[in-house]
Amino acid sequence: MSPRHREWVTVKHDDRSVKTFVVHPERKDKAPVIVVIHEIFGMSDWVQEAADECAAAGYIAIAPDLLSGMAPPGGRTSDFAAGGHGQAICDGLLLGRRPDVSLLNELERRSSRYGICGPPPAKDAIAKITAPVYGFYGGNGARINATILDTTEQMKAASKTYEPTIYEDAGDGIMRAGEQPDATEANKKARDEAWTRLKAIMK
Repeated sequence: MSPRHREWVTVKHDDRSVKTFVVHPERKDKAPVIVVIHEIFGMSDWVQEAADECAAAGYIAIAPDLLSGMAPPGGRTSDFAAGGHGQAICDGLLLGRRPDVSLLNELERRSSRYGICGPPPAKDAIAKITAPVYGFYGGNGARINATILDTTEQMKAASKTYEPTIYEDAGDGIMRAGEQPDATEANKKARDEAWTRLKAIMK
């Protein structure tokens, strides 16, 4: 059981109510924020534990369930049937979903710094980016890595900072894969290095 305060809050965005998991760090001063965007599997137990790990490192971790209101009857990820058609529905609904971070304005104990861990922005959103973007890629993730060159060119053309790092011999999803009991040495190494890099970036 985590010693940190963990809670579910509802974030209103237009006509949507997004169930959001928030974990608070144990510290006296104001904390930077990390917004954790879940993977294609939705708001899993692993994502909640990843958010808790961010809080353990000193950040306020915010993890919105982007499938809020999508499951029958108006539920969230946990209300979808496990696997099968439920997973297919999750996959389809997540395409094109973008997080709303209005909750940041409501957090009294946050500092002015925050980071978002999640998917790349849509191409038409690149011009609106105002923060540096750091990429974390597994060397064996050919499908995802095929986007790096195009993204690099687009970000450069828009005069934006984009710094991709490729972790050789690691696969996709290194943060999850690198902590599994059967994790390869490459995935373990990639996870450790990626976590160290993320914390350095957020300082």
